[in-house]
Amino acid sequence: MPPADITNINLKVLIMDTDFYALQAINSYLAWDRRTRVTTLCESPDEMWAFIDRAPLAELPNVVLLDSDHWLDDPRGLAETIQHLRERIREVKVLCLGQMSSSALVEVAADAGAKGFLLKGDVRLQIAWAIVYTLHHDFVITSTIARVSEGLFHPRIFRARRLPEQRQYPELTDRIRQAIRLCVVEGMPAHLAADEMGISLHTIRGYIKEGYRIMEAYDANEYPVDMTPQERAFMRFTAFADERDESSNGQSEPDEE
Repeated sequence: MPPADITNINLKVLIMDTDFYALQAINSYLAWDRRTRVTTLCESPDEMWAFIDRAPLAELPNVVLLDSDHWLDDPRGLAETIQHLRERIREVKVLCLGQMSSSALVEVAADAGAKGFLLKGDVRLQIAWAIVYTLHHDFVITSTIARVSEGLFHPRIFRARRLPEQRQYPELTDRIRQAIRLCVVEGMPAHLAADEMGISLHTIRGYIKEGYRIMEAYDANEYPVDMTPQERAFMRFTAFADERDESSNGQSEPDEE
């Protein structure tokens, strides 16, 4: 996989999720990645439409993350929402993101022109990478969605690109990984993370320094010169695995639009 272009992507993201805690978590993960900027958080479709109606053109989102669970009992409602978003906002990318898998929702989402259907449990910390990944493919799904959709004979689902796995860093020990998660992902100050792990401040700083070194050695991407080491570490820690071998997806080239 060629190095990612970190500097030339600037996506405005609207998140609609009826789960308050999921809404805040997704927002915090996206805030770490400069390629995504959350314009608003909506806890209902009504809030979403109200924002879209009053927002100036420059603040309309490029990407809308829709909580698909809201329409578990109303697949047609999900389809209509996706269609209306695409009519209302020029070239918007709509991604369905949910806790529950439903082949009926996946099918209507593909029919309505969504860019992907992702499960939160599959995406986890990789949400920003997942959003950027969908820009280069027609329809993207996660591994669980691929399994529940095996019986569907829909052309977009049949040719869907499966989201890559998280990049692995074999040299990261469990303790270094825990230190990175506490200090980088959760933003915990080093002294508090040291207390949490039962180690000295000197030791946890050593873990973080070594973790940064290991992740940098696996990463060929170029980053803005003003990006902090913590920002770069978050992006590296949450990055996708190298995709030079695409055989697991049954495709050798990306599905460019």
